[in-house]
Amino acid sequence: MIGGENMEEIALYKEEKKMKKVFKKRIKKIWGIGLGVLAFTYIGGVIYFSSHFLWNSTLNGINVSNKTIKSIVKMMDHYELEVVQSAIDGEEVKETISGASFGMKLQDEAVISELIKKQNKYLWFIPGKNDYTAEDYITIDDNALETTILGLKGFNKNFYEEPVDAKITEYNKDTGYQIIKEEEGNKLDKEKTLQTVKKAILNLEPKVNLMDDDCYEHPSVRSDDVTLQEQLKTLNQYVNTKITYEFGDNKEVVDGSLISQWLSIKDDKVVLSQKAVEEYVASLRKKYDTIFRKREFMTSYGKQIIIDGGDYGWWMNYGAEAKALYEMIQKGESGNRTPIYFQTAKQYGKNDYGDTYVEINLTAQHLFFYKDGKKILESDIVTGNTSTGHKTPPGVYGITYKERDAVLVGENYQTPVAYWMPFNKDIGLHDAFWKNEFGSDFYQTDGSHGCINLPYAVAKQLYEYVEKGTPVICYELADTESKNITKQTPEEIAQFAIDAINRIGDVTKNSGKKIERARKVYNKINAEAKKCVSNYNTLVAAEQKFKSL
Repeated sequence: MIGGENMEEIALYKEEKKMKKVFKKRIKKIWGIGLGVLAFTYIGGVIYFSSHFLWNSTLNGINVSNKTIKSIVKMMDHYELEVVQSAIDGEEVKETISGASFGMKLQDEAVISELIKKQNKYLWFIPGKNDYTAEDYITIDDNALETTILGLKGFNKNFYEEPVDAKITEYNKDTGYQIIKEEEGNKLDKEKTLQTVKKAILNLEPKVNLMDDDCYEHPSVRSDDVTLQEQLKTLNQYVNTKITYEFGDNKEVVDGSLISQWLSIKDDKVVLSQKAVEEYVASLRKKYDTIFRKREFMTSYGKQIIIDGGDYGWWMNYGAEAKALYEMIQKGESGNRTPIYFQTAKQYGKNDYGDTYVEINLTAQHLFFYKDGKKILESDIVTGNTSTGHKTPPGVYGITYKERDAVLVGENYQTPVAYWMPFNKDIGLHDAFWKNEFGSDFYQTDGSHGCINLPYAVAKQLYEYVEKGTPVICYELADTESKNITKQTPEEIAQFAIDAINRIGDVTKNSGKKIERARKVYNKINAEAKKCVSNYNTLVAAEQKFKSL
């Protein structure tokens, strides 16, 4: 017999078993429903993604997740691009352009359709990233796009400012040359802007920042440019040069204010104009050269005259001086400078002959010598024979050189002189032992070949005073004709031979020329003068001794 407790256990067991059956039926039902839902959902997904892009899909970088061809077309129909530009102050300026303005559309729906077909729609439920690319699936009107872009403010002359290159300032006497910093401006670069905006459109981007993409024109030269810095250095080296010329009381300064006018930049190199330097030196020559110019002269007769002719005066070597100045500036060498001359004069100024000179009045046949403004000597003279066309030419000249014991050579003569002082080619001052009289009008019929004939004693004295370059001023002065005559005595003529004999000195094997000259001088003087030669025996003895040697 089964007890009461056992009966209850049996009843509970049966109820539990019944409940399990019910639960299993319910679970099967739930699974059936769940599998049905899953199947429905899966099938729905397959159907859905047969015409839509999968989740997390991009096309050429554009998010096209869950989009159909129509939605992409609609997206293009309503496409707008925000274009961010820069004002001149750097502030952002935004403009919007629409796809309609440049004919934006889907070129070929088949391209998109083919991409959708190729995606694995059956695994639509598996997470993943799907990046697709397609070429030329968007079409735009390039001409219309260019027109649209050129309508941006960045291409409007009233809006933008051109970029400005860094450059070197004009010369300033206080600061020299300096560099002006470049200016960026805010003018768009057409090609860069077209390229950047088109790329953004083809990628269906909502915004493009032309500043970030560097779509602006830029200065081609910046202040730190090596070439510009080198130009600045060279320019300032030139203009920091200061060269001073002194022409008597006048000064001519070559400094930055002048040199800057001679500078230019060619092929990125600073060029110092050689022509400009030459023109400057030519202006100095024109201003200060006195050769071949007329001069005022106060004669010893108290009358001021104008003298024209002669080759005395300052004569600058224009070519050599221009070259030297050019090189000095190029090296940046400052300092005082004396020009290179072919010929110099006593002093600068109107009366460049100074106050030490030989004065010759051709009309009066008279000579004066002044030293430091004081008359040292004067004498009657004989000048060029006017009747034979050997007139001594007026003008201002300079002693070319001076020579002791010279021989004057002409077409039909060889004449020894003791003191030779040429001043106008082969015309010069010299003693004349063959003249007994000087002054008056002897020159008209019995004059020289153009030289200034002097009494021996005068020539000797004048020779001691003059030097190379001493001015010789020859002129004609009306109403100063003179009949005055200065005689040269036999004793004075004899002094020519006496001095020549004394210059023999001690006789050696090298005394031949001096002895020969003394003999010629003695033989040349007249008989009366020979009687006055007090040292003739010295000459004879010298000849005998030299012969024995």
